[in-house]
Amino acid sequence: MRSRFIALLLFASTAAFAQSHADWTYQGKTGALVWGKLDPSYEVCAKGDLQSPIDIRNARINVELKPIEFHYITGGVTIENDGHTIQVDVHKGSYIVAAGARYDLVGFHFHHPSEHTVRGKYADMEVHLVHRSADGKLAVLGVLLSEEGQYPNAVLATLWQNLPKQAGKSQTIDVMVNPGGLLPTDRAYWTYSGSLTTPPCTEGVSWFVYENPVSISRSQLNTFEAIYKMNTRPIQDLNKRKIEATK
Repeated sequence: MRSRFIALLLFASTAAFAQSHADWTYQGKTGALVWGKLDPSYEVCAKGDLQSPIDIRNARINVELKPIEFHYITGGVTIENDGHTIQVDVHKGSYIVAAGARYDLVGFHFHHPSEHTVRGKYADMEVHLVHRSADGKLAVLGVLLSEEGQYPNAVLATLWQNLPKQAGKSQTIDVMVNPGGLLPTDRAYWTYSGSLTTPPCTEGVSWFVYENPVSISRSQLNTFEAIYKMNTRPIQDLNKRKIEATK
């Protein structure tokens, strides 16, 4: 039970991390605009200075930024509809090395439309791959999904055959999935210091958002939209933060 609690807490844009905390939604009386008032532990959602997502523009090229090292393994996954998103839990063993630190992959989940915007423009969807270091720090990779791509994505095709349509439902599949298949071929990225994009909106998250999108089909978009028409937090103020780019 305790390990499950920790997994949910670390999963960035997933369900409220305990039943004793206030439930939240994306719209209405418990929507994103009032998260900071729903529970004392959500206060940073309203008062934080390093909140995510943001609009990405005027990024500064930093030639010292190194490519992220990927050490992802292939395996079965568990797909869950948690009431806020579709989240995918992976087996232990996958990790990245970013800015010289190792972060283990916890899992990934989806937003419709994208949470980050690029010069004010939303992508069709966004997938967040959530990672945690041994000392508890979080790094999240954001990959934009666009219908404009030419080739279907094999990982999405596999996952979409098993999406739970009802909240609270989950399914474990034995089909081999490698999260690396969700990454663009060109690994240029933007990076900035931000937060979780759902309550409790914890800050100090290292964000890496890829400049190039991955393809998603119209039918896949329609399938996800039928489950979650909108599960995106509004854009947050940059507050003088620097956005850096690899190129």
